[in-house]
Amino acid sequence: MTVPVNQAGAQVDEAARYRWGVLAVFVLSTAINYLDRATLSALAPVLMGEFHLSNAQYGLIGSAFSLTYAASAPFAGLLIDRIGLNRAISFAVGLWSCAGIVTGLTSGLGGLVGCRAVLGAAEAAGIPAAGKAIHQYLRPGERALGNAVNQAGVSLGSVIAPLLATWIALRSGWRHAFVVTGVLGLAWIPLWIWVSRRAPATPVRGQHRVADAAMLRDRRLWVFAAANALSMVGYFFWFFWTSKYMVDVYRLTLQQAAWYVWIPPVFACCGGFLGGWLSLRLVERGVAAPAARFRVCLAAGVVALATAALPWAPTPGWASAGISLSIFAVAAFSVNMYTLPLDTFGAAAAGFAISILVSSYGAISTVLGPAIGAVIDAHGYSPVTVAVAFTPLAACALLWFTRSTR
Repeated sequence: MTVPVNQAGAQVDEAARYRWGVLAVFVLSTAINYLDRATLSALAPVLMGEFHLSNAQYGLIGSAFSLTYAASAPFAGLLIDRIGLNRAISFAVGLWSCAGIVTGLTSGLGGLVGCRAVLGAAEAAGIPAAGKAIHQYLRPGERALGNAVNQAGVSLGSVIAPLLATWIALRSGWRHAFVVTGVLGLAWIPLWIWVSRRAPATPVRGQHRVADAAMLRDRRLWVFAAANALSMVGYFFWFFWTSKYMVDVYRLTLQQAAWYVWIPPVFACCGGFLGGWLSLRLVERGVAAPAARFRVCLAAGVVALATAALPWAPTPGWASAGISLSIFAVAAFSVNMYTLPLDTFGAAAAGFAISILVSSYGAISTVLGPAIGAVIDAHGYSPVTVAVAFTPLAACALLWFTRSTR
């Protein structure tokens, strides 16, 4: 039976709205991902005091996560493309939730390193899976905005982590904070399975391979990876060190620091949405999608330069404002950076293409963790805070001179 045009159009519009809702439920996994991840940084002063850790040793814990995160990401991307989004993300969320719970049972540096290594391997699937979902559910012009929604999930997890972790730690001890966040992840799995069955993603047509040698030989993939690594230096630093920065520089207690630490992730959410919206508007005006992404990245890189003045912030409030501006710029950059592989390589290899960017972030973080800790131990925070202001613009220079977005 033929469906009237108006009725068919209404069905399409209704399905599109429902797909955005399903994507929002999927993004909850990203929020839980970053809630699990950020709980350690939120409670860093407590754990470092209990286990007598130096800044360099704390950086080593971050590197354990980053190393397995970088090494596992390409395999996670291939697995997502091969077995499908639903099975892959359910397995990954289950594994990283269990790793988070076990963190609450650790008794020293070795246990923390081991748990973070498993957490990194499992969470490597999170961002590639989100990229796959965005490509399957959204139209091309909407993809950067879809990444902004995913960035909102990142921000939500980062906002909740210091408040929830500190609240639980003060009342029940820091170990319970890891258990609670892990249980939330396990509870998400049946919710996603139920919702996704009611709004299946659009199937990929005409493509049956997940990745091939030609894609690996395409220099744009590796330029994107290198540019992403540069652009995310500031993100890694602030994500991993903000609580410690507030405690060390301004002599705050953990509870006092928590009132400032939740603010930058809110600005990250705003930056992500602005970056996605600007990209969408440029595409709607006829700018080619990759060029639109680059223009927004360049603007974000210029904004990030202002954060070089952060070492001279006189109060915790001003420091929080400076950190917020830095994260705002990085988020606007990131939602467009993670959309470029989707524009370039298509649906069939979406998970793998995004996983290479995830791997590049993990690789640079592996190096940065102990290096930043050593610099802070020797020279304080100022050299690091100045350096991270310039890395997004350096990433733009790499994209421009290699002509990878033209």
